[in-house]
This record gives sequence, C-alpha cells and structure tokens, in this order.
Amino acid sequence: MSSTSSILPWDVQRLPRADGSVFLVTGGNAGIGYFVAEQLSATGATVVLGSRNPAKAEVATASIRSRVPGARVRAVRLDLADLSSLRTAVESLDVECLDAVVHNAGVALDDPPRRETGDGHELMFGTNHLGHFALTHWLMPLLSAAPAARIVTMGSFAAKSERLDLDDLQSRKDYRPKRAYGRSKLAQMYFGLELDRHLRAVDSTMASVVVHPGGALDSLTPSRPPVHVRTAAARLRGAPAALLVQGKHAGAWPAVRAVLDPTVRGGQQWGPSVFSLRGKPRHEPVWNHLADTSVAARLWDAGRDLTGVDLGAVPG
Repeated sequence: MSSTSSILPWDVQRLPRADGSVFLVTGGNAGIGYFVAEQLSATGATVVLGSRNPAKAEVATASIRSRVPGARVRAVRLDLADLSSLRTAVESLDVECLDAVVHNAGVALDDPPRRETGDGHELMFGTNHLGHFALTHWLMPLLSAAPAARIVTMGSFAAKSERLDLDDLQSRKDYRPKRAYGRSKLAQMYFGLELDRHLRAVDSTMASVVVHPGGALDSLTPSRPPVHVRTAAARLRGAPAALLVQGKHAGAWPAVRAVLDPTVRGGQQWGPSVFSLRGKPRHEPVWNHLADTSVAARLWDAGRDLTGVDLGAVPG
C-alpha cells in the first residue's frame, strides 16, 4: 500500500494502490458491500466477494469488471447462517494469505415472525454476529500469514441507541425485528473491539477496526444495473434527505479507509464526518456503551459457546 496516504489528506476518489493484496468482503454482491468491493478493486488488489447466492455474486463481479478495467475480482459461496459450511468456504478462497476481511454481510428483517438459522439461532443475531465470529476463527491462519492484516467489522448507526440483553441474546422473550437487527449489529461492534483487545494481548500484527456507514439510502445511491437501479422518481424523493444522509457508495468509505489507510489503528471506530451520518470517513470516539469491556467479554464467551469455535487463543 502507498506510504503517501499517511502524508496526503485522505481522498475517497484517489485511493492508494494495493497491488498484490487480497481482500474478502462478505456480502459483497449488494448494498454497501458491493461498493466496498468496487472501490477496493480499483486499487489493484484481488477482491473476493463472499455471497450465499452465486448468481447474484456473478452479476456483481461482472458489474465491477465493467466499471474497473483490469479488476481482479471473483466470488466464493459463503453462507454465514450455516456455521458448518464456513470452514469449507474459507478453504475455497484458495489463497496463501488474506490481507483484510470486511465483515459486512447481514440480514435485516422488518416484520415478524421470528426466524432461526439451521443451527437454531435467531436469524439476524446468528448471521450478522455469530456467523462472522465463527468465520473469523477459520480465517485466522490466512490473516496471520499476512504482514499486517485488517479485520474490519461493519456496524450500524442503528446500534447506537440499542443495548444488549445478555440474558436474551436470541430475542426469545420479546422479539421486535428492528430492535433485534440493531442489537445484532451492536454485537458485531462489541466483537470487533474485543477482538482487537485479544490481538493486542499477544502482540499480533493484525488489527481489528470497527466502522459504520452512517445513514445510507438506496435513493441516494448511484445506479449499478442490474445490481442496483435508481429511478428518476426515487432520486427526486431522496433529494431532501441528502442534507442529512448519503448513498451506499459513500457508506462504504469508512470500511475502505479502514482496509487501506496505514494510519488506521486497531481498536478504533470510524464513521462519516458530518454528525456520524454523512460525509468523508473519520476516526470518531468509540460510543460510550461499546467501551464496556465487561459486556464485550461476556458476549465473547457466549459467541464461543454458541458457535463451538474458540477464538481465545488468537495467533500472534
């Protein structure tokens, strides 16, 4: 990666080169994940889209190749809701090392009823948090083989107003879809910060960074047909919101910077610069409730028990 990025102001339109690097973006076939993958592809890196839908992944890779000449992009099948499949998915990456993973994929349900993964976990918590927790375990050998790998966890501004119920992580007692989604993203953010504490404890060269996209709307997102098509009507409806929020292409910026910028440090939180809702990516204070290490430690233990994988002995 270019050393000039630590001297020049960060420019979202002029990213440093990352030739020879390999990046994995979970959920890279749609939404914010697509734009993370597209922007990273423009750096010369090899970008792998992790997607549970091979057909959608192929459409996304074709879109990226049409917009980024010479893009080194490909896809692997990755279903975070199926914990037993993750080891095979990682093996299918077929790489010697991984320079960064962006934990972006997620499920968001708007209406009841409560649904579960095949492993019996509430679908959003099981996919968004537990799936990435287990995936990190299987990726560790590849990440530790890179000189200074980044693990970037995509949280959500929706998590800022939520609090975890450690006695009901699976939302069995009082299921409300939007709250369950916010809590699943909050759990991801706790995990990203706790992971970095584990990495620091063993003097690892890896770093774990937490990011969020602020407010990112489809109506403010540029078209990438057929991955995403913004109609003229949607553009007009969304125009007033542009004063406060942004499109998903801009929502990708904090994650892209967390992958590429050598000045980014483990344990940091990054988001948009204007009220944490829109604008260029910046380092921001960790939200007060995310700084509670006792909650993070209990969640870590729960993740280990629920997934059956032990991230406790991360490699140095």
